[in-house]
Amino acid sequence: MMHLRHFCTAQNTAYRLTELPPLTPGTAADAPASVLVDPAVRYQEIEGFGGAFTEAAALTFFRLPPPRQAEILHAYFDPVHGLGYTLCRTHINSCDFSLGNYAYDEVDGDVDLRRFSIERDRRALIPLIRAAQAAAGRPIRLLASPWSPPAWMKTNGDMCHGGKLKPEYRAAWAAYYGRYIREYEAEGIPIWGLTVQNEPLATQVWESCIYTAEEERDFVRDYLGPTLAAAGLGKVRLLIWDHNRDLMVERARAVLSDPAAAQYIWGIGFHWYVHDRFDNVLWTHDAFPDKRLVFTEGSQEGGPHLGEWHVGERYAHSMINDLNRWTAGWIDWNLLLDETGGPNHVGNFCSAPIIADTRTGELHYQSSFYAIGHFARFVQPGARRILCATSHDALEAAAFLNPDGQMVAIVLNRSDETIPFALQTPGAERTRDPDFGELSPAAWSAAALPHSIATYVFRTK
Repeated sequence: MMHLRHFCTAQNTAYRLTELPPLTPGTAADAPASVLVDPAVRYQEIEGFGGAFTEAAALTFFRLPPPRQAEILHAYFDPVHGLGYTLCRTHINSCDFSLGNYAYDEVDGDVDLRRFSIERDRRALIPLIRAAQAAAGRPIRLLASPWSPPAWMKTNGDMCHGGKLKPEYRAAWAAYYGRYIREYEAEGIPIWGLTVQNEPLATQVWESCIYTAEEERDFVRDYLGPTLAAAGLGKVRLLIWDHNRDLMVERARAVLSDPAAAQYIWGIGFHWYVHDRFDNVLWTHDAFPDKRLVFTEGSQEGGPHLGEWHVGERYAHSMINDLNRWTAGWIDWNLLLDETGGPNHVGNFCSAPIIADTRTGELHYQSSFYAIGHFARFVQPGARRILCATSHDALEAAAFLNPDGQMVAIVLNRSDETIPFALQTPGAERTRDPDFGELSPAAWSAAALPHSIATYVFRTK
């Protein structure tokens, strides 16, 4: 017999990942809409969910009193009572959410990396990652991305404002990734994956470096891939692109059409800025089904956006649509920012799921925190996305089967109306999956509140 738990977050209510009474059995004919979930039809395996460790997040964290630090770690990483983050990101060298430009080797011409040092990261960034590891009590898969090589390796002599990697430093820059991985391993922080370059087509006032598709392909094929393999780091997952959905099909096609480059590439990373273009995620999968897709960065730009509901809805809308198009993991941007939406050394202030007022020590849990939580808390690494279909334009939904047999359905309603619906599963007589067990009753009567997200967790005895 199946048991169902119901968790809800809704605007103009006190519901914030709040467990509500179980649904009552019903029939599909009783409701004007339906959400159908079928665990017998399975798609991609889920790697996890999480956010980014940045210098800005770490410095904000350590400006808070110890009880608030413990609260943040519990909220994000506790696998039972928190969000249970398992897939996170960090930066190689500095990014805009650092206090300024820095590289691990700033000695001009040091191609042998004799002066390479991660001492800057030991001040705050590494201690935050270690604290998160301890709070999680299980492995955190960490994806590392460079925003720019050291200035001396670049055509413009500047970590910011674009520029390109000088051809004569390609071998040294490839070795730099391997050195970074080994140095972090020595700190007890394994690196799960790498992206080649953060936003390789964006010339920014902050750290940036431009690669055409052909340049990224050639760098992976001739330098980075072979260098990592020779160093015994071939199992570290390598992702290309790490930029917006709008051009991900073109980039994937240009790079992955070369088998010599494709052999080193595990997947494609992407962001949400500029345009949604969710179908490009699907088309990238369809063209290259053996490569994995990971959403590697998204943030609400333009300040902290305290208390704004639409921010959380943007997250939930993106997560449902990305996951339903074969995305295997979803990573938010900064875990934590201060009351300004920073610090950021070029004034590119943004929101974060937790905003800390460093003047008072108060923590503000944003709508985005709860939106991510409806996925991260309930969908475990190793889960499989399963068939999920809705009959109503205003209902967006995705569903998953966890390794322990739990089935999870997530339903978003961004409209101003309450929408009654039947939550349907195959009845006992229609179950095609003997591993999952008996699924009865076949439908429950549910209602999606206005501007709400709900998670339904099914378990059989």
